[in-house]
Amino acid sequence: MTRVAAIDCGTNSIRLLIADIDRSNGSPALTDVVREMRVVRLGQGVDATGELAPEALERTLAATADYARLIKEHGAERIRFVATSASRDARNRHVFVDGVRHLLGVEPEVISGNEEAALSFAGASSVLPILDGHQVLVVDLGGGSTEFVLGTAAGVTAAKSVDVGCVRLTERHLQSDPPTAEQIAAAEADVDAAMEKARLEVPLERATAVVGVAGSVTTITAHALRLPAYSPEAIHGTGLPIADIRAAATDLLGMTRDNRAALPYMHPGRVDVIGAGGLVWRRILERMGELSGGKITGATASEHDILDGIALSIG
Repeated sequence: MTRVAAIDCGTNSIRLLIADIDRSNGSPALTDVVREMRVVRLGQGVDATGELAPEALERTLAATADYARLIKEHGAERIRFVATSASRDARNRHVFVDGVRHLLGVEPEVISGNEEAALSFAGASSVLPILDGHQVLVVDLGGGSTEFVLGTAAGVTAAKSVDVGCVRLTERHLQSDPPTAEQIAAAEADVDAAMEKARLEVPLERATAVVGVAGSVTTITAHALRLPAYSPEAIHGTGLPIADIRAAATDLLGMTRDNRAALPYMHPGRVDVIGAGGLVWRRILERMGELSGGKITGATASEHDILDGIALSIG
């Protein structure tokens, strides 16, 4: 048994998983000790400025300091800190890297989109039996990027990271409350272009099942289920028809900020960006239905994702 600490620092949130890994039965099994998430919006303004904003750095490093205390308290033997889209794009990422190194004593890894995709697939596939007999497309819908990862029970077949995410598209296009038809059309055009780029490396049409991971997907699932509160247990492994996901995503996209904030399962840090998350997830599934010739009729949500993949990679 090995106790590890995994940190996933994305464009919108920074998450910590402290877990015990048991490899005694061949396949590794994770047992959560601590699982936390803070919305710090590290990617604030990166799409426009190319730099991490001082206030975003301050929020993120404050959360990292809190995580460092928890890691010490729970005696994790190994630590891996992974940073993704916003950090890849920022000219001043060295400020962020230096701050994390000082707080945690480990070198933060600003990983490539392809490695991010592989870790997401590893995390999702570790707990979902849907892989059996399927070519599964795992879609990791983040704040700055979205990863398309095609694979089977044997592992990843092809992967591509593209620069569409809920924070990036909100800042780039969805500035009204709620967004206008013109803003929505411009954002959808970005999603379509990104999927065509992904198709150059990932044969999306070969997928026989789709799994969605990360906060936008799980929040849209909570909305479709009309949960009385956010419940990972109710969301994880839930499969829904594309029509139900489209309806939930469209509803969130059309709401005002105040109406979204009032939903009982809405994290405060997702209120501003969940409309764009819904737009991206809706459009991806519409296109997957078309590309698969109607074979893809729904998608499954997973609460286990890149964070679990990071933990498994060091256990």
